Amino acid sequence: MSQQKPLISTSFSYETLEETLDVKPKTAGMYIGIPKEIAFQENRIALTPDAVSVLVSNGHHVMIEHNAGDASHFRDKDYSEAGAKIVYDRAEVFKAPILVKSAPIIDEDLPLLQMNQVIISPIHLSVLKAEILSTMMQKKITAISFENLKDNSDSYPIVRSMSEIAGSAVMLIAAQYLSSANHGKGVLLGGISGIAPTKVIIIGAGIVGENAARAALALGASVKVFDNSVSRLKRLQNNIGQRMWTSVIEPRLLAKQLKTCEVAVGALNSQTGRTPMVVTEEMVSNMRPGSVILDVSIDRGGCFETSEITSHEHPIFMKYGVIHYCVPNIPSGFARTASQAISNVLMPLLLEAGEEGGFENLVWHRIHLRSGIYLFKGALTNFYLSQRFDLKFTDINLLIASQR
Repeated sequence: MSQQKPLISTSFSYETLEETLDVKPKTAGMYIGIPKEIAFQENRIALTPDAVSVLVSNGHHVMIEHNAGDASHFRDKDYSEAGAKIVYDRAEVFKAPILVKSAPIIDEDLPLLQMNQVIISPIHLSVLKAEILSTMMQKKITAISFENLKDNSDSYPIVRSMSEIAGSAVMLIAAQYLSSANHGKGVLLGGISGIAPTKVIIIGAGIVGENAARAALALGASVKVFDNSVSRLKRLQNNIGQRMWTSVIEPRLLAKQLKTCEVAVGALNSQTGRTPMVVTEEMVSNMRPGSVILDVSIDRGGCFETSEITSHEHPIFMKYGVIHYCVPNIPSGFARTASQAISNVLMPLLLEAGEEGGFENLVWHRIHLRSGIYLFKGALTNFYLSQRFDLKFTDINLLIASQR
């Protein structure tokens, strides 16, 4: 039998096959709950209506408790127009698999938490209790903290924004309390031609210190910055772009400068526990009557010995004739700006988690996010918290690798 030749006809048309690209499987949208904050002085909300609208148009579902955005002037109407579902029952919001909060978890929230929930919120170390942690561990919760959340450039975006707000706000607040209307010295912060500039002392050259220095210089004040880290002082000078008076914290020198200043700002931060107390009661008693102390680090204990926590309603008290402003969570007083800043970080993060099919998958690819997780499916992964509360510590990298 003769072999048949393949038949080639001009009526056939030959086409190249299209290349098929690897398309990620479309995952079901995530359910995100935003409760109304009932914690002390919390006016911020973690997602703005604009951010909600982006999440909803990407196939996610957002539930928000009635009036949750009121304190930062975002109305229920704005959220429902953005596609969120407004819920009147607090317990209902807590049923969402992903909770986004702008205040830490408090005792009242514990009974409402669900098993295996993902919670994104700040942790205020000064008020955190062991019971809260252990309940969250029993419920196998994965918890991500604002403070330790890192981005690709290895910086802390939410802390940075909040510190920028606090630093800039501090000078506006100081100006307010130096005026005669508030029984201050009646001094204009900054000063004018022919009159010596107001003297501002800033203790701490972190982001708060840098923004406070920037605002004070812009107003025309004379600024002196103290910090024990020479590299931070160098960075502050480079970022501000001009030579400044800087010094390491040397008690005698600090006391001498405090004696003659109008405004003293405490902006030291501590990664682990309370902030170091570098200004003693004696130093404060030698300050000029009518001068203003603003202790921004009061959230972590404060760096003036005379500081005591105050509230947005009653922000100041007098001691030795010196006005003390010690309101924790200053950004909450500028809630709308602060909410937008938090939202700008969390919205892309949630979108990315949705694309990867949940946070568990996201932290496999995005290694920098691991520093923000302090509980992973009920295991405590923050070394500092485990030491402080004497709870078992587990390395998050091992946990994530063992799940693969």
